[in-house]
Amino acid sequence: MLISYTPLKEWVINLKFRKKVKSFFYFYVVLQTKNTSPSQLALLTAFAVSFIAGILVVYFTKNLTYSGITFFLMFVFTYNLVSFIIEKFIYRKIKLIYKFISQTKATKREEFYNNEILPLKSIEDVQKDAYKWAEERENEIKKLESNVEFRKQFLMNLAHELKTPIFATQGYIETLLAGAMNDENVKEVFLQNASKSIDRLAILVDDLDEISKLESNQISILKTEFQIQELIKEVFEELSFKSAPKTIELSIKKGCEKPVVVFADRQKIKQVLVNLIENSIKYGKEYGSTTAGIYEVDRKTVFIEITDDGSGILEEHVPRVFERFYRTDSARSRNVGGTGLGLAIVKHIIEAHHHTVSCRSTIDVGSSFGFTLDLK
Repeated sequence: MLISYTPLKEWVINLKFRKKVKSFFYFYVVLQTKNTSPSQLALLTAFAVSFIAGILVVYFTKNLTYSGITFFLMFVFTYNLVSFIIEKFIYRKIKLIYKFISQTKATKREEFYNNEILPLKSIEDVQKDAYKWAEERENEIKKLESNVEFRKQFLMNLAHELKTPIFATQGYIETLLAGAMNDENVKEVFLQNASKSIDRLAILVDDLDEISKLESNQISILKTEFQIQELIKEVFEELSFKSAPKTIELSIKKGCEKPVVVFADRQKIKQVLVNLIENSIKYGKEYGSTTAGIYEVDRKTVFIEITDDGSGILEEHVPRVFERFYRTDSARSRNVGGTGLGLAIVKHIIEAHHHTVSCRSTIDVGSSFGFTLDLK
């Protein structure tokens, strides 16, 4: 059926064409969207090609029926063609990407199931998987970088800690071999100092061995029921010879005398208390005090806190005091001795009990180290 220009003009302005304009506007918006799906892309391409073909048929034949048939056929053909290309070529690339990001290799049965039974993932799903994989790799890289930095610091600190007693012992021995052996007084002093350096080295090696075993779960935690106040008093008595020169008072805080029975490894908790109380004496002031507080958190947990009124720790150092070999510039200097592993051992022992240890400190006010344990 041939039509004139006037009926064609009327057709252009009718409601159906307005709907087509709205559809065209919709496809334009889809084209501007960043997350266009493959089906939308195929639909948009098919519409564009079919629309142009229909306009050309109208222009050359002036026949709307031919134009409609052409539009329909071109739309169906183009849509299926584009969908086929996306499925065969783009998804082949996607499969290659999954080979890179996948951690495991699929079996023959899994490949058949994924290829023939499960529906193909959309581009959006693949994009989410890729983002998730990239985020996991980024976090993994950050963790590895952090571990590398920590390992570097640890090796540097370890070398420094080992070097000090080794070089001191070497110096004493070389001095003795150089002629000081003939002086009985000098010989005795140098041998005593060399012995102290070797003792310090032995303690350092023992502490490193202890931490290694705790980290690798080679040391078992043998839990028993015991009264925590009795254990604290026992440690106070054993360390009284260290607190006496500085006249530091060791006591249990008032109101905490009521017997509390805990369920833990007595020997390991004693080691924790020895390290904490010994630290409070080292960094405590003369005529100061070290107190132990015992507080029941609930029916299952008790909180034990060792508090001193010593020099304290700077706020920026508090989060790192449980790191191996970490020492602050002022209060935790090497002048007071120690291996720098005591608090790290404390942390590992408490964590082996599935509990936590914490630190609160203020310069010139004092420090408090607390940990939780299971009640009887």
